[in-house]
Amino acid sequence: MTTKVKICGITTPEDGVAAEEAGADAIGMVFYAGSKRAIDTSQGVAITRALGPFVTVVGLFVNEYPQVVEAIYRQAGLHLVQLHGDESPAYCEQLSMPYIKAIRMAPDLDPQREMASYPGAVGFLFDAWQPDQYGGTGTQFDWRRLRDVSARALIVAGGLTPDNVADAVRVTSPYAVDVSGGVERSPGVKDHQLMRRFVKSAKHV
Repeated sequence: MTTKVKICGITTPEDGVAAEEAGADAIGMVFYAGSKRAIDTSQGVAITRALGPFVTVVGLFVNEYPQVVEAIYRQAGLHLVQLHGDESPAYCEQLSMPYIKAIRMAPDLDPQREMASYPGAVGFLFDAWQPDQYGGTGTQFDWRRLRDVSARALIVAGGLTPDNVADAVRVTSPYAVDVSGGVERSPGVKDHQLMRRFVKSAKHV
């Protein structure tokens, strides 16, 4: 199966359309004020409306109130949400929409045990770990730690670029890969050529 690609941190309709034209299967928008790529709901609406009907639109949230997640999900026309903070299983299960749970690969973390804690998740995004950051670190982790994770649930992120994504796919055989900073000119400003190179590298392993 060809690896799916999600390009995250989209901040403008132009970059969203460019990601779609590059061959991305999904785009991500960050609704977390602590991120350099944060947008508001009105920006999210504009981005969603610019995209074609078969592009999956994902909203990223970090430790947000459930009612806020629900409201933005509806207003911005999201297809699913990505929970990238310290959300508990109980928090996740009260949401009415499909969700991806992001897991930061701390040194002592057991991926399989962590996944088992979130039975309602439609997928798991594994990202690099920093004690004081919720993603967007631009750093890698040891992909070999994911070799026993089911491919249908596996999304690999963390420091991916057009130059290393093929290696990540070979090692992990994931359902999808996720990139943000690795295809940017500056935080929140995508490089359209890098997006095209990334998608090609990920899908032609």
